[in-house]
Amino acid sequence: MLTTEIHRDLDSTLDALINDEQIVAIFQNHSEWGPRALGNRSIMFDPRHPNAKNIVNAVKKREYYRPFACTVMLEHANDYFEMLQLPESPWMSFAIQCKPKALKDIPTLVHADNTCRIQTVTEEQNKNYYNLIKGFYERTGVPIIFNTSFNLGGEAICETIYDAIDTCNRSMINHLYVPEDQEIDIPWECVRDKTEYIEMFEKVIEIESEKFEESQ
Repeated sequence: MLTTEIHRDLDSTLDALINDEQIVAIFQNHSEWGPRALGNRSIMFDPRHPNAKNIVNAVKKREYYRPFACTVMLEHANDYFEMLQLPESPWMSFAIQCKPKALKDIPTLVHADNTCRIQTVTEEQNKNYYNLIKGFYERTGVPIIFNTSFNLGGEAICETIYDAIDTCNRSMINHLYVPEDQEIDIPWECVRDKTEYIEMFEKVIEIESEKFEESQ
């Protein structure tokens, strides 16, 4: 039986992201109001993974050519992106030219025009999300996380913990991070076996990868 694993601690969440190469969703605080997911209702993945875009596209049911975004620790943004006179980008509002380091470390997030839509984050802005990226950086040397909204294609972004678990039940999002400082009662009875979905999603990933290769 395969079910979604719900994490309350940071270390096991990072293990899932890095060691197990798994998609992880984060659910905390209030949902974002606006066009972007900024770390309260986000799907995350290791941006170094060579097939990251195809894997997440399969989960999100997105077209293969659409760009993805990332979140970077503010103090490292200039190492990867041409920030110029822009002091920060906390709302993921700008597509910014990438530096060679981005092409080397996170090539799957660099769009065809050499840009990436980025969110910068500080500990003051979003403590749990910042600390997750900081932990990722300490383990991998890359201060960036692949970030997209916590929803499936054609659906609204998850609002409640019930929405979050239901979305995981119906997808290859096998890990859900609910930080331990969140006073949320986990409805464990809603976590269901999703073995039947896995074979289907693996086929979708194979198809998406073939489309991407043909487009090159």
